[in-house]
Amino acid sequence: MKIAIVSADSGEAKTAEKRLKQRYGCAAPQDASVIVALGGDGFMLETAHAHLGSGKAIYGMNRGTVGFLMNAYDEDNLEERLSAAEQVKLNPLRMLSRTVDGQEQNALAINEVSLLRQSRQAAKIRISVDGVLRLDELICDGILLSTPAGSTAYNLSAHGPIIPIGTPLLAMTPISAFRPRRWRGALLPHRARVRFDVLDAQKRPVSATADYTEVRDVASVEVYEDRDVSVPLLFDSEHNLEERILREQFLP
Repeated sequence: MKIAIVSADSGEAKTAEKRLKQRYGCAAPQDASVIVALGGDGFMLETAHAHLGSGKAIYGMNRGTVGFLMNAYDEDNLEERLSAAEQVKLNPLRMLSRTVDGQEQNALAINEVSLLRQSRQAAKIRISVDGVLRLDELICDGILLSTPAGSTAYNLSAHGPIIPIGTPLLAMTPISAFRPRRWRGALLPHRARVRFDVLDAQKRPVSATADYTEVRDVASVEVYEDRDVSVPLLFDSEHNLEERILREQFLP
């Protein structure tokens, strides 16, 4: 098994990288069959994005703060843990954005695509799903569309639903909705194509972010699950991602 070991910039992660390389060696990422990522969830997302579509499995070990997408850090029996790990293949969301001055940009999101107001004024957003207008005007701080893997991240903080891994759904969750005040969002089929149109975009500017790729002053954003791109993540069998997400739903 060829293992590549990469780490975040923190001292704790760099120390762990040095110790593991001394013990297990290290292949170049392009030559490795498994990439071990040392850090927190942010670094795990960076590593996953860097290798989207490559087919290389990524095994994270927590040397950061949150670590929801990471396995426990342990320097012993790494090769055995990798061989026994369970694989989860994730398909990202693709964000197609157009700014008020006509520039177009696309980006991928493993967790979520979020739209957020840029000024003191609330955003006004029109929502269509598969070409059908579903909400004429949402007045809010923002709105996000989340994958099951990302449903326990920003989506959960915005009071959105947790979606078990493998469920063919996406969560659409408003952020501080003012009108319609009682609208709590929607669960959509994972093959749905969603369009957000920013109303009065010059006066009420909005940014769109796919994980950590931000586009400012958007006029419209389309989002869909890209089934042609995937990233395989590895988890210890006794603490797999499906179990973590299920357990998260019963936390007080």
